[in-house]
Amino acid sequence: MGEMRVVGIRVEPPQNQPVLLLREVSGIRYLPIWIGQSEAASIALQQRGVEPPRPLTHDLVVNIFQAFGRTLHEVRIVDMQEGTFYAEMVFDDDVVVEARPSDAIAVAMRCDAPIIAADDVLDGAGMIMPEEEGGPAADDAVGDDEVEAFREFLDQVSPEDFLGPES
Repeated sequence: MGEMRVVGIRVEPPQNQPVLLLREVSGIRYLPIWIGQSEAASIALQQRGVEPPRPLTHDLVVNIFQAFGRTLHEVRIVDMQEGTFYAEMVFDDDVVVEARPSDAIAVAMRCDAPIIAADDVLDGAGMIMPEEEGGPAADDAVGDDEVEAFREFLDQVSPEDFLGPES
């Protein structure tokens, strides 16, 4: 399993649906996950350090499990089936709760818990930037159309794009 970090969120046309971009901590693969608007807003607010006047849903989840004396140890992205990702939240005493990756990541960010992706998920859905790896083998890792789409995505990205919607 590889540890991931949140790079940011970008809204992609034509549906204007947010995509959460994760990157391997000690690697070159990116994992794009399409998420909902409310989860994107929650993650973006947390990235910016904005504390809402009242707890958002993900803050509430953290408050609840902390009130019950639980600690979130890590979030695992464990599977992908037909374009849908699956995650688990792993608490102390090996308590595991299934969750959508967007919700689990939003909670993990509030607890500074690591985000881990299973190797088979990264192998199947991770995107490698060929110029980072420095060889033609990277082109074999994903289809040419996927590589081109990802390059176009990165060409349009600026740091401000990852801040998410303005409050």
